[in-house]
Amino acid sequence: MSILSNLLFPPPPSLFITTMSVITFVGISNGGLSEVRGKHIRYSKFVNTNSPNNREEMKLPSRIGMLVAYTPALIASLASLSILDNIGEPRCLLLNSALCVHFFKRVVEVLFVHQYSGHMILESVIPISLSYFISTSTMIHAQHLSQGMEEPSVDLKIAGIIVFLIGITGNLYHHHLLSKLRKKDDRGYKIPKGALFELVICPHYLFEIIGFMGIAFISQTVYAFSFTLGSMFYLMGRSYATRKWYLSKFKNFPTNVRALIPYIF
Repeated sequence: MSILSNLLFPPPPSLFITTMSVITFVGISNGGLSEVRGKHIRYSKFVNTNSPNNREEMKLPSRIGMLVAYTPALIASLASLSILDNIGEPRCLLLNSALCVHFFKRVVEVLFVHQYSGHMILESVIPISLSYFISTSTMIHAQHLSQGMEEPSVDLKIAGIIVFLIGITGNLYHHHLLSKLRKKDDRGYKIPKGALFELVICPHYLFEIIGFMGIAFISQTVYAFSFTLGSMFYLMGRSYATRKWYLSKFKNFPTNVRALIPYIF
């Protein structure tokens, strides 16, 4: 506990933030466990799983679905910069800016980088969008409630900026490599190659976790760490399911390529 008190702001006197810290961690982590068990959030290669044959479902083009998923969180983070008073509070400004950059990058990738192979199920798009919007808004709110509290004795802001930039750059680069796998109108899947794809099948998830770690270091609130830990467990489950999918679809898939962490997992 003494180590945590050196690294984190004390929890604010807010039942809402305390409750959301628990719900966010448990909910997102449980999503990772569901991925391992084969119950997937249905987008990308998992779009046709977990669906009874006689069930009518509303589908969106993948590009539209991803925009719906990310845009509300981008709007929330942009609004926080224009509405909330960040003067004299560099940590709040840094957190809000990092969230803006994170979701702006995602929207730009949706529009100009990603190559799509199908559709997204509306009932998957809605919870993803709500999750990002609520988590972003709650993280910003928790940070503002920390204003006036004693700063943690270990200041992680600078480390957080560096870690965040490493994460967002690595994630963008590996998304770029994925986009180069398909030519125009090519909807098939191939085994990714190049950079960390030679060691893990989901390096983009690895760098996404690193980016979230950077955001948590910048924030140093309990909620930001709850969100980051939950996201890490979810992406571990998603990467495990992704590797399992590739092994089932490609007989020549290199078994030495791990799911998320080189040589380990």
